[in-house]
Amino acid sequence: MATPTPTLPPILPSSIPTDPTLPPFVNDARRLLLGDGELMRHMADAAGGLAVNLAVALAIFLGTMWAANWASQLTAHGIAKAHRHRPADTTLQSFAASLVRYLVIVIGLIAVLQQLGVKATSVIAVLGAASLAIGLALQGALANVAAGVMLLILRPYRVGDAVEVAGRSGTVRGLDLFTTRLASGDNLSVHVPNAKAFGDTIVNQSTPVARQVTLDFVIDYEDDVDRALAILLECAAAEPSVSDKPAPWARLTAMGERGLTVTLRAWFTPTLFDSGRFDLLKRVKDALEAEGFTFPYPQQVAVEARKFEPPRSRRRGKAAARAKPAAVSRRPAAPRSTTVGSSKDR
Repeated sequence: MATPTPTLPPILPSSIPTDPTLPPFVNDARRLLLGDGELMRHMADAAGGLAVNLAVALAIFLGTMWAANWASQLTAHGIAKAHRHRPADTTLQSFAASLVRYLVIVIGLIAVLQQLGVKATSVIAVLGAASLAIGLALQGALANVAAGVMLLILRPYRVGDAVEVAGRSGTVRGLDLFTTRLASGDNLSVHVPNAKAFGDTIVNQSTPVARQVTLDFVIDYEDDVDRALAILLECAAAEPSVSDKPAPWARLTAMGERGLTVTLRAWFTPTLFDSGRFDLLKRVKDALEAEGFTFPYPQQVAVEARKFEPPRSRRRGKAAARAKPAAVSRRPAAPRSTTVGSSKDR
């Protein structure tokens, strides 16, 4: 019994000469249509290498996204651990976590492009040129970003603090890279650019443990100064919002034209500062009036002023007044028959 002869695949021509009159793309297509084995092997090798590079690049991209999320969570957790004795600043946590996340993503994308055959030096050069162009076009915005970074690092105020920034007062509701958002006393939302906030005076009213208020009262010279000072200290001790440490202070501070000035200094917590000082002012006023103290009122003197006339013009005016009856006397007298009136009137 004869053994069957195995069939062999058709042998493709190893190489087909190129046609120099055709463009390279058209020439390669012609060679593929004619079955150029060498070109097919090169294309198969290139397709296999591209598939491997795509698979590796996809793995790098997925690993980068996972590493970015892990690094951001680790950064936020580390900042929370650093603020062990007080609550962590959520603004600083979110900013640092976002910064680390995007930094890891940028590094991973550069690695992906390099895996796909794009040189890292070219990518870095393109990013540098783009950063320069963006920086020149957005100078004001980048100034706000730089100021926002400094505010997040130095932390002159935090979310929830009562501050005075760039001439505007309010409670900090948000802080990002571009603006600081305040809620004013009349419930308006005020957005202050970070560059203006960082370059101007910042007054944080929530940082101190206690705030001092100074109240001045003017009494009459005949009133008892010692009794007035005692009443001031009694009112400060009776006010529940006044802090005991430091203790209230009362002294005679001035001797003016209208009377004697007695001054009371008391300390309040930042949250009770506004309401406490107004309540203390009313309490002291009622107590001084109840003890018979008098408050001098401002007095005004009305002075009547008239237009100034030089002495020479006055003499001229008097001479003209004396000459006026003579001119009238030269007028013809009215007939007697036309005169009406009684002898008493004449």
